[in-house]
Order: sequence, then C-alpha cells, then structure tokens
Amino acid sequence: MIIGICGGTGSGKTTVARRILENVKDECVIFLQQDSYYRNLGDMPVELRHRINFDHPDALDNELFINHVKALRAGEAVEMPVYDFSTHSRRNETIHIEPKPILILEGILIFVDAALRELMDIKIFVDTADDLRFIRRLQRDVHERGRTVESVIKQYLDTVRPMHEQFVEPSKRFADVVIPEGGYNEVGIDLISGKIRTQLQRELSGVGNGE
Repeated sequence: MIIGICGGTGSGKTTVARRILENVKDECVIFLQQDSYYRNLGDMPVELRHRINFDHPDALDNELFINHVKALRAGEAVEMPVYDFSTHSRRNETIHIEPKPILILEGILIFVDAALRELMDIKIFVDTADDLRFIRRLQRDVHERGRTVESVIKQYLDTVRPMHEQFVEPSKRFADVVIPEGGYNEVGIDLISGKIRTQLQRELSGVGNGE
C-alpha cells in the first residue's frame, strides 16, 4: 500500500505522517519525504542557488523519486539522498531503505506529477489555514534551516505563495481524503491508521496462507 500525503508548506503533513506511524508498527512502514529529492545544486555557484524557485515542480528530481518508489514497491532496497537545505545540495552520504508493506510519501507537490499519483493507493490532502502555515514555515526555516526572518518572508511572497496557488492548492482535487487542521484531526488520523492496520493484517494473513 502506497499512501501519499500532500498539502501546503506548514500544513502539518509531516505531523500527520508521524501520527500515523505512531499508530502502526514502525517495522511495517517506510516514510519517504519528497524534500529529500530536491535536485543537487552542489555544482552551481552559491549566489545562484538562492535564486532557484524551490516551490516549483522543476526543482525536484521526480524521476529519481519515482524510480525509488517503484523499486520499493517491487521489493528492492534504495539509497535515499540526504539533502542539505542550508547549502541547497545533497550530502555525500545516503540512507539505506529496505522495502516494507506500507510506504508513506509526503510532500507539497506529490499530487502534481501524474506518474507519481498513479502509484498511490490512497491520496490524502492536509488542509490548513494560510496564516498558520506561514507561521509554522517561519519557525521551521529559522530554527531548523538557518534562515533569517527577512529571507523567509521574501521567499514566501516571491515563490512559496504563488506556487501554492498555482500547483499545490489545485492538486487537492486529486485527493481521496481531505484532512482539515493537520495533526490535530484525531478522527481523520484514526480512520486512516485503521485502514492501514486492516491492510497489514490482510497481507500478513496472506503470507501465512502461502499466497
């Protein structure tokens, strides 16, 4: 089972994914973030890297992302890239990911690519008010990614907001389930977690019956 969790920046996608992981056995679930698959800009001058629109689909290496999803679905291990947001480049190390019965994909643009959408069994859109999303992004980028308040505000107005309106918000129509209020929506998270557990029981019983 492949589950896609989409939504605007700061909507609570990661919180929803982690809440689901808390409700399901960790050894049965892979959590793959689209943020790890930004294109490597290590060969580009630093001043040019900061001008890239990282909220546009072209900033992502979706070909590699899709190949990794397909490989995991086929029972093959992958080497997930590690992206450094302070330098806009990939680190030398990778993270080894072994296949598991449930794969959760998370990212702001995962519903934009039709080829990626077609791989998903369940598509979830986390819908949160714009002001809350901006506050969360501001806090995250300043504390976790070493950005200044001014740079976060400028990026939000220049690219994040317009790209959300152009790509992210319209992709909500592809969702099977819309969860308002992100990780605070206990009912939505419980329903999805229950479906995952049911699917796991089916797979485990199938293996036990030699299917």
